[in-house]
Amino acid sequence: MLLVFVEEISERLLYTFDFVLKERGIEFSITNDPVHFEQVQTARFNYSEREIEGVLRLKPAPILFDESLQVYGIDKGLFEDEECLSINGNVDPLAAIFYVLSRMEEYNSQILDKHGRFPATNSVLYRFNWLDKVVCDRWAEAFISYLGDNKLLHYSRKPHDVEIQPTFDIDNAYAFKLKRGLRHWFAIVKDIVKGRTHRIIEREQVIYGGHKDPYDTYEQIESLSKEGYTVRMFWLLGDYTKFDRNISFRNQRHRKLINRMSKSADVYIHPSYKSNSYEFYLNAEKERLEEILNVPIEHARQHYLKVHFPYTYQHLETAEIRHEYSMGFPEHYGFRAGTARPFRWFDLERNKISSLTVHPFAYMDGTLHEYMKISPSEAKQVIQKLYNEVREFGGEFLFIWHNETIGDYGKWKGWKEVFEFTLQLKKPSK
Repeated sequence: MLLVFVEEISERLLYTFDFVLKERGIEFSITNDPVHFEQVQTARFNYSEREIEGVLRLKPAPILFDESLQVYGIDKGLFEDEECLSINGNVDPLAAIFYVLSRMEEYNSQILDKHGRFPATNSVLYRFNWLDKVVCDRWAEAFISYLGDNKLLHYSRKPHDVEIQPTFDIDNAYAFKLKRGLRHWFAIVKDIVKGRTHRIIEREQVIYGGHKDPYDTYEQIESLSKEGYTVRMFWLLGDYTKFDRNISFRNQRHRKLINRMSKSADVYIHPSYKSNSYEFYLNAEKERLEEILNVPIEHARQHYLKVHFPYTYQHLETAEIRHEYSMGFPEHYGFRAGTARPFRWFDLERNKISSLTVHPFAYMDGTLHEYMKISPSEAKQVIQKLYNEVREFGGEFLFIWHNETIGDYGKWKGWKEVFEFTLQLKKPSK
């Protein structure tokens, strides 16, 4: 048992020590009573401004004891040979973990992309070339090694059994199928204007010729469950707008497809683009899926990965969403929160731990191909590196694909092998 002395016990402090020690099975307790600390005959560690004779001390940065959002001087330093954040000139791995894990840098940020999202290039992890590293876990391990080197605990890192977890966003259930009426004719006019005669032919073959829709990869997704993978699907059910273009939730064949897929995958809500600004739509879309499946929905991932702190997560929590899967950047692969482990979101505005568990993802198909424009062979190298990081330091290896991107159709020709490469990194034990 490790006893930690602090001058003040805060929510932020408890949250961080749980991530660092409790998450790794290390028993500890915290006290701010100096008399009790002096009397206890156990391994002791001092995380405070005061000196205590004969006790190892780490001088804390102020982050874990502040109760409001502050501006800190952020730079890079070294802690136990591991690159780490320096906060106000103090290299403190515990404060660094909280800063990154809580996404403090995203609050009140005035630099947003055209979709209102915090850009990866504005992240401290991007600036220091850390996005492909689970830095919070690295800093936790460095801190534990620091305690071990000073004979305060004995810790052996256990091998991590990383599960490959494919997830799919269903933004558009079909390319052509079930799209009739004005939407059908407007699409034809658009293809004519843009000279896409092949699309007109393909559309007619699907609708009238009995050909399979190119986005219909559902048998392939169903087969993953039979192979032993845990498959999650996030279904867009928002009303039709510029950025929300799925088939109507009222369409009976669409509803039948959703029910069919729920038998082999976990089907969750994919809150629409506009739901990020209007809580009403989030609740309405969640209720639509609950009515179709006749089960409560507690898991979600935002369409376009639109997350604005703290409001998006606060709205999800109010809507009784308990698990969230948007933690990653759309335009760059890697670990937005510095970890691949599921973690409870800390609401900095309310300065408390929320009921929302965040599940980070490592990469998205569109990130590699559309944003970063790397080749399939380069994508495999990136994915292998990300997987190796998670295998070494622990967590879930989540990644995002779409039903239209695993079918080798159109611009996604050749990318199915990238998806299959990821699956082969570790076959599930059935």
